[in-house]
Amino acid sequence: MIVGMLFLLLFSAMPSMKAMAQDTTFTPSVVTPANAVVSVVVEEHSARKALLWSLLPGGGQVYNGQAWKVPVIYGAFAGMGYAIHYYYSRMTMFKDEYLYRVNNGGATNLDDYASYPTSNIYNLYNSYNRNFQLMVIITVGIYALNLVDAYVFGHLYDFQISDDLSLSLSPSLLPTPGGFQPSFGLTLSF
Repeated sequence: MIVGMLFLLLFSAMPSMKAMAQDTTFTPSVVTPANAVVSVVVEEHSARKALLWSLLPGGGQVYNGQAWKVPVIYGAFAGMGYAIHYYYSRMTMFKDEYLYRVNNGGATNLDDYASYPTSNIYNLYNSYNRNFQLMVIITVGIYALNLVDAYVFGHLYDFQISDDLSLSLSPSLLPTPGGFQPSFGLTLSF
């Protein structure tokens, strides 16, 4: 329910976030003489703004023009939210069963697990508790990756790669350790 509301909020705000993420702003046009100079203010793309936008998961990616990453981020959060809920509910179920058995002289509360010894119930509790904690840590890691991704791509926003890249292979003479006779080899130049 909450995830659905977050998606609705995100996708309804996306056109306004796109408008706020424009990189150039122009001064209002006025009629000027032919020899007058019109100034244009260009706002630079900022990695810091991308980081601040990414405090809302996916906001920095939208600011950087990579909105296709937003469903991936929210899908990861939804999956981790489900895993956290699953492991937490199982953990509390086995904790309650273990405490019930300890406090009531071995009587069972869960009929499905009546044949399990109390030590196995405790081991199941520990296992689900460990998995629950691991899912919380992974969720924090996903959030941190969201921040790092927005910040790094904010820095690389203006980075241009030329199509003028080449790789050449040519024969060469290589020196030998003794220095008496050079050996033939290949040189790879990038």
